[in-house]
Amino acid sequence: MSDLATGKSIAMLEKLVAFDTVSRNSNLAFIDFVRGLLMQHGIESRLVHNAEHTKANLLASIGPRVKGGVVLSGHTDVVPVDGQDWHTNPFTVVARDGKLFGRGTSDMKSFLAIILGMLDDITAAPLKAPLHLAFSYDEEVGCVGVPSLIRLLATEVPTPRAVIVGEPTEMKVVSAHKGITGVHTTVTGHEAHSSQTHLGVSAVMVAAELIQFLQTLALEAKTNGPHDNLFEPNHTTITVNHIEGGTALNILARHCTFQWDIRALPTDDPKKYLERFTAHCREAVLPRMRQIAADCAIETAPRAATPALRFDRASEAEQLCRGLTGDNVTRAVSFAAEAGQFQEHGLSTVICGPGSIAQAHQPNEFIAADQVAAGTRFVHDLIRLLSR
Repeated sequence: MSDLATGKSIAMLEKLVAFDTVSRNSNLAFIDFVRGLLMQHGIESRLVHNAEHTKANLLASIGPRVKGGVVLSGHTDVVPVDGQDWHTNPFTVVARDGKLFGRGTSDMKSFLAIILGMLDDITAAPLKAPLHLAFSYDEEVGCVGVPSLIRLLATEVPTPRAVIVGEPTEMKVVSAHKGITGVHTTVTGHEAHSSQTHLGVSAVMVAAELIQFLQTLALEAKTNGPHDNLFEPNHTTITVNHIEGGTALNILARHCTFQWDIRALPTDDPKKYLERFTAHCREAVLPRMRQIAADCAIETAPRAATPALRFDRASEAEQLCRGLTGDNVTRAVSFAAEAGQFQEHGLSTVICGPGSIAQAHQPNEFIAADQVAAGTRFVHDLIRLLSR
């Protein structure tokens, strides 16, 4: 593999980063660019739009229509740059000291850029098994876009041998990831003057009490397990990450909302924590609130749920990636990804991609140029393997 191939990957990365695909925005301009590029190489693609037709997944297949192909999967959206101290334009790739700076360089447009930058090589190869490209939307807001893409994959594509999700792992094989359940809780209290606490219910104070209960659940999970030292931290975690409520200093708050997540080990069940929380609200907290005001309420609803990727060391995907990388270490990560969703649908799945998760979501996000080279070499070797 030549430096020219890596250069093509970097040139493509510059084009992809220039699209502002922060999750709150449409990704259609990005998808149209990719679709046009595929069309130039004689590759047809299928889109699956969201309900508003503002975003789309893309699925394309290259090579013979037979079983045993490989899916290269990645998300097109990136996280916001708002409030971050960027030293360069986040949507322009800047090369400095062997690093390529820009939003999405690590998470995870470099993986997509490598694939698209190698289309000449892919289409020229005598593939005996197909290569499938599966690009999704809205991974960063709960992996909500990929389910419709997986359904299309299941109906339109002969069963693939493996799915490789190219999240940043420094081109090391990752066998498992935690799941995530995002939850939204709204507390409705009863307004009163803050000097008359016997006449009202402060939604903010109740929310604080409920958050403390979640902290108790989190400590129980940390202490009692289950535990798995391949993960860091080695237990299920529960955290409240956003809270909003109240009107004024001297008014007992009518409303308070908070958002929290459960990041569960593959061997743990996030539902049990959610059920304990809702039972506590229903049996211990709400009756006390309604003794003061009957219109008080606590509403809790899951907003996103992504299953964990379970260990399957004998899987086709794992054996494939270990053969290509020479990496035989068993690893797990605590972040959630779309890999668990592919596996949940019966597809052999592993995570392996260029870049470091330590750079993801950070100001001045970057990928080391040698990681782009390693990722390019990986795809090059995969093409050769599928052409045998």
